[in-house]
Amino acid sequence: MSEPTDFRAGRPVVLRGGTVLTMDDTKRVLPDSDVLVVDDRIAAVGTNPPVPEGTVEVDASGGIVMPGMIDTHRHMWQTAMRGYGADWTLTQYFVWYYLDWGTAFRPEDVHAGNLLSAIEALDAGVTTTVDWSHGLQTVQHADAAVDALQAVPGRFVLAYGNIQRSPAEWTAAPEFHDFVNRRFTGDDMLGFQIAFDVTGDPDFPERPAFEVAREMGAPVTTHAGVWGATNDDGIRLMHEHGFMTPETVYVHGASLSTDSYHRIAATGGSVSVSTESEQSAGQGYPPTWRLRAHDIPVSLSMDTSVWWSGDLFSAMRATLGADRAREHLEAQSRNETVTHASLRADQVVEWATRGGARALGRDASLGSVEVGKKADLVLIKNDASPVMFPMLHPYGHVAFQAQRGDVHTVLVNGRVVKHDHRLVGVDLAAARRTVERTVEHLRSTLGEDAWAKGMNPDIPETTILDNPYTYTDYHSSATRTR
Repeated sequence: MSEPTDFRAGRPVVLRGGTVLTMDDTKRVLPDSDVLVVDDRIAAVGTNPPVPEGTVEVDASGGIVMPGMIDTHRHMWQTAMRGYGADWTLTQYFVWYYLDWGTAFRPEDVHAGNLLSAIEALDAGVTTTVDWSHGLQTVQHADAAVDALQAVPGRFVLAYGNIQRSPAEWTAAPEFHDFVNRRFTGDDMLGFQIAFDVTGDPDFPERPAFEVAREMGAPVTTHAGVWGATNDDGIRLMHEHGFMTPETVYVHGASLSTDSYHRIAATGGSVSVSTESEQSAGQGYPPTWRLRAHDIPVSLSMDTSVWWSGDLFSAMRATLGADRAREHLEAQSRNETVTHASLRADQVVEWATRGGARALGRDASLGSVEVGKKADLVLIKNDASPVMFPMLHPYGHVAFQAQRGDVHTVLVNGRVVKHDHRLVGVDLAAARRTVERTVEHLRSTLGEDAWAKGMNPDIPETTILDNPYTYTDYHSSATRTR
């Protein structure tokens, strides 16, 4: 076995001889090129740039160098239950987390999920992750969530939420404001959003939460266009009261009307598409085909590992497939044939990188391989894999061929956090022990019968609960009896 590379803090790093996907405005592809990193920035991109003495060289030949991927919506606290809900519908997810068992999570359980999720993000080349953290029942849960994020050398955004209380209530609490003032002090590695949904109740009970976000200058991220739970009425209320902004991130956006898409486009917001989630759980058909028609910016996300994977290779692949399938089916319904694909591989790679940076207001510093930008980089290379050659279409290779096991090297803020397919400075065994304690707690709290039944839920006999929000008596037309 070769000696480990010395990645001491402060040493420059150069990725040598890779195919560079710049993701800049012209989407340049630079064959056999180098990327030099000095401190936390990209210092040079090109062929054989001069490098400082003591620079660590990483052989990128035969590989692809690209910006770090950005996930704009992931419920990280649920990762300790990886795969538990594989056979769930969205209704069953709502019942389990919102109504029955979400309150069973202690602060240490949120910490365990966040820790594992943060580690797996880096392992898959996701250098920035939005922790859509709607399990923060108390400030102690919130502190535990942030402690976990800051224990891992990635870039994160805490999207603070609490599904057990109304948004108006928890955003007004003094302890929430104290938490924000304590934990968010300008650290470039930790961003902040406020996360809550809008039910469509004509009384607009979420308005005070929007006002708090405005006072704080915090972006709002909201599940919008989720079949049966959030709909056009919520978008209309946000728009009529002036709460739709360019910083707003609408998650899913899968079951909205043309009117709502017009409102999002006109106010400059973006949509975080979780294709694996939408096509399996039932929020609606993955909407990229409609978002493209309205010129609405797109980013990609994985939603939750209680169902799906935690890597954006899956997101890119599923998104291309869903969008193209819709295009073919629509054409065939008119007895026509699609001869040229509208959605191309380079577009989904852009959504997985620069699209996320734009959604988070970080396009000036993240999302592309350009001199002066933050050095969040991924090298996809696997000399032991027959899938890594020939590499003829680099964007297509990323979107359709590569997978998380091909992530060779990852840098975040100029720091090497993965090299030669192994995480650097991460105690995976300790994280595993932490997660095992959470699983033991949940199993003992639920009891073995409820634990097993949770993975194999019964079909409801009476009410099918589409709207899981308990802070309002409002019921949409989608809440119905069986």
